[in-house]
Amino acid sequence: MKKVSITLLAALLIMTSCNNDENSNNEPEVVVNENPGTFKEIGSITIGGEAAAEISAYCEKTKRLFTVNNSGVNQIDVIDITDPSKPAKIGKIDLAAYEGAANSVSVFDGKLAVALESITNKQGNGKVAVFNTSDYSLIKQVTVGALPDMITFSPDGKYIMTANEGEPNTDYSQDPNGTISIIETSSYAVTTLDFASFSSQAAALIKDGFRVSKAAKSFAQDIEPEYITISDDSKTAWVTLQENNGVAKVDLTSKTITNIYPLGLKDYNTAENAIDVSDSDDKIAFNPWKVKGMYMPDAISHFSANNVPYFVTANEGDAREYTANTDIKRMKSMKLDPTVFPDAATLKLDANLGRLNLVADMGDTDGDGDLDELVSFGARSFSIWNGNTGKIVYDSKNDVDKKTNELGTYDDKRSDDKGSEPEAVVAVKMGNQNILFVGLERSDAFMTYDVTNPAAPQYLQTIKTGDAPEGILFIPASKSPNKRSLLVVSSEGDGTVKIYQPDLK
Repeated sequence: MKKVSITLLAALLIMTSCNNDENSNNEPEVVVNENPGTFKEIGSITIGGEAAAEISAYCEKTKRLFTVNNSGVNQIDVIDITDPSKPAKIGKIDLAAYEGAANSVSVFDGKLAVALESITNKQGNGKVAVFNTSDYSLIKQVTVGALPDMITFSPDGKYIMTANEGEPNTDYSQDPNGTISIIETSSYAVTTLDFASFSSQAAALIKDGFRVSKAAKSFAQDIEPEYITISDDSKTAWVTLQENNGVAKVDLTSKTITNIYPLGLKDYNTAENAIDVSDSDDKIAFNPWKVKGMYMPDAISHFSANNVPYFVTANEGDAREYTANTDIKRMKSMKLDPTVFPDAATLKLDANLGRLNLVADMGDTDGDGDLDELVSFGARSFSIWNGNTGKIVYDSKNDVDKKTNELGTYDDKRSDDKGSEPEAVVAVKMGNQNILFVGLERSDAFMTYDVTNPAAPQYLQTIKTGDAPEGILFIPASKSPNKRSLLVVSSEGDGTVKIYQPDLK
């Protein structure tokens, strides 16, 4: 029989990258000796159709999940996981009265925070509504920036942060600034930060691989914050700027944006970065191509190793598709520089690069009207970056697509776009190991890595999920209903919430 090694540790707090669990300072903690490479599905519930299960948060006090449900309704579904093998929907929070649609949720100490975009004017300011997790009563509403897309509590519970994407309307007649809101939970005072102060650095940032749309009316309006992770000491946040191919660093003590890190381009013209680029070649073939990719991360998480902070990005990629500005085109419709691409006619075949989606207004490096390099959306990977410098430490190369192809879930219909589309990342501590979970939207799976050595992660496992996993939530054994580590995966394609548990060592 396998034995459980149990150690009582005083004042140990294990937090998820999404900060969806609660403070347990000065409370003894039970640590279970588990194998992080052996997660298996133990429970599942379907709460609706498409868009029914985007993001989930967990309340330790009530042993409930709170899951965004936008499948023809506008509500938060409440799921009892007292028995994680038998999750049961027990209630809902109807959001109709708040004139907002939920994009994200986070829980801390019996309080549920919900990010609400305006349903009367998407470009108008959004809201954060805070509810009691036991009786769903409203505690507070506050105003934040336009289109709050992600919300999280700081590990110490003193702050709620939102990434306010500030997307334009279709003709760009309204294009609000992308912003970050910081809410002090003691008073619910709100500080909303924009990026106007960085406009003077735009040229230097662009040179280093940051992206500013040609349709932008201003630097601040073009920035689109997507996702947030907050350091364990609640002093620093890192925020993905997905469409801009960058990450912002925020000092929570001074409530200032201190840095923007341009992420640059990934070179696919190497054996280790070889990708499948066609959905019309009747095969899955990973080959080097003279193509580059913008990382354009969606989710972000963090961990520390040897007292150095790191952040991890899910390099999904994202195009801007509006009536006044569409920045995506098929490679075969583009004019290529004949010197750089003497074999352009062959490359433009559908079975080669012809159907690959490119960034339409990038790649003409000498300004003569043709493309000198081909730039695509996303990096088909996850990456680890130094949290102090923003420099890359590790990229998973083509491991994501290759491993899901081996599992049989790689979607060849997405080869011409962004491949498996890494969507979610969650870095956690299990025992003395730093473990990373990576959710793959188009390959319907999550992958597990040991990132204890940030420069050389070790692959552990790939597991099938529901359709289009959007949110990944780790519940440490100390806070879990069954005192075992749990991974909750919410999938917006089929409205399922699945619960996974590892084996004991």
